[in-house]
Amino acid sequence: MAEMAAGFQWDFAHNWMAEVLTVRPMILPTRHYTYPAVVEEVEKGALEVLVRRGEEQPWLATCALGFRDAAAPTGLWAMPDPDWLCAVSGGYAYLIDTREPERFVQMVWRPVLQVRAVSELGLLLFVGHHAMVAWGRDGLAWESERLSWEGVTIDRVEGETLHGAGWDLMTDRETPFALDLTTGLRRQG
Repeated sequence: MAEMAAGFQWDFAHNWMAEVLTVRPMILPTRHYTYPAVVEEVEKGALEVLVRRGEEQPWLATCALGFRDAAAPTGLWAMPDPDWLCAVSGGYAYLIDTREPERFVQMVWRPVLQVRAVSELGLLLFVGHHAMVAWGRDGLAWESERLSWEGVTIDRVEGETLHGAGWDLMTDRETPFALDLTTGLRRQG
């Protein structure tokens, strides 16, 4: 199984291996899960991922495609919890428990425009058009307030502070911000 390729981020330790398939297998594995569970035409453009944990039989994750747009990412990310996998298909992000694949969370933001690991703090960041969410080992760590009316840019991370910019509707310009990565709150000054 290939573990590294474009769109794959293994910043966290993980207890699984995954391979993105270019073609769905002719014979499906015994265990096959579709994300989300109810969707029309899920196979059309879906991200097909073969997942394996140790010596267990592999299972197939079919992740519905969000958008066919270069701005909407597709790929796999390891998560702060080593048993969970993040699969993003055209900006639709699915967080999947590899021990019990029927347990998953679909990020409410559609699309997620960027996924970024801050491994030193044990966070996986999901950036949308207006704000961001941080996911930690125990699940949702925080959700920021609105940072932009259309488009969040991350400039850099320094220690526990994320520096970025967002477009302000009232001033019609990019406005810088700094977030405390431990709380998701804006830092003053």
